Amino acid sequence: MQSITIAAFIILLIVTGCVSSKQSRPLLPVAEYEKMVVGRLDAEYVGTDNCVAKCHRHDKITDFFKHSVHGEQIKVGTGLPLVNCESCHGPGSLAIANVEETRRTRGEAGDKCDSSKLLDYKLLPPQAQSLICLRCHSAASTPALAYWHTSIHALNDLSCFSCHKLHEGPQQKVSREKMAELCYSCHPDVKAQFSLFSHHPVKERKMSCFDCHDAHGSNQPRMLKGVSQRDLCTRCHMEKNGPFVYEHGDVTETCSTCHTPHGSVTRRLLSAAMPFLCLQCHNPGHRSTLGPDTKPLFANRCTDCHSAIHGSDTPDNSGYGTLRK
Repeated sequence: MQSITIAAFIILLIVTGCVSSKQSRPLLPVAEYEKMVVGRLDAEYVGTDNCVAKCHRHDKITDFFKHSVHGEQIKVGTGLPLVNCESCHGPGSLAIANVEETRRTRGEAGDKCDSSKLLDYKLLPPQAQSLICLRCHSAASTPALAYWHTSIHALNDLSCFSCHKLHEGPQQKVSREKMAELCYSCHPDVKAQFSLFSHHPVKERKMSCFDCHDAHGSNQPRMLKGVSQRDLCTRCHMEKNGPFVYEHGDVTETCSTCHTPHGSVTRRLLSAAMPFLCLQCHNPGHRSTLGPDTKPLFANRCTDCHSAIHGSDTPDNSGYGTLRK
């Protein structure tokens, strides 16, 4: 009994510590974040070539940068790069001031710049981290970033650096091969859904998360692309778009009324098996769901007869549409 009490007390301390360690960070005016990313005011800009000549430990990163989309941008007329190391890390004169001296005293171990004189991203709030990128991309990437500040990612304290790792290779954007695993790191429930019997072909790499979602934000729920959810789905499922003479009422609103977007245990991503899915809206007194003694039978799928479930142009004998081909 005593050991149980001690264990419970330890768990309480851990939980209390976790809660207390997470501090609330109220949003500040943009001007305050701009001050955070200026860099050292007593330092000077020296250029990437001077930084690399003094500190060779970053040679590989420099090679990645030269072959990236950032390194390829040259200002017309001057031949100078539009983006260099100091564009993000701040002026570097103080960082390389003592490299030669430390190299003489410490040898190869001293061949390193003093990164404490540069911007320390780990100490910056996410809003300031993103502002480093937005200084250029707020204009160059519009409208891709138009909804960033109100997106779920930004409001949950994610920054550009949470997804984009600019020093890991020349590819600055997240590749389609790595995109799913990147998203799964925060959305493990979605990863489980893609492992269900019926799922969109993300595991097969025929689709990526970015085909449906805009990680930078959108004006749709769940950061969906398109004007509406139905507009997004019919980009691939054009045959379901219509217009039809006889339309299924719920289909004209949203596809998620019947389908789950990531994965399902039922065929065709249905949120429930038929006829139970259809009976959520329709009267269960239909003759196909009743046995000989008028007791519920539920033996048939509704689409065995109503095969044009998304819409039809064919009326029945009485002139009404029954969503049959």
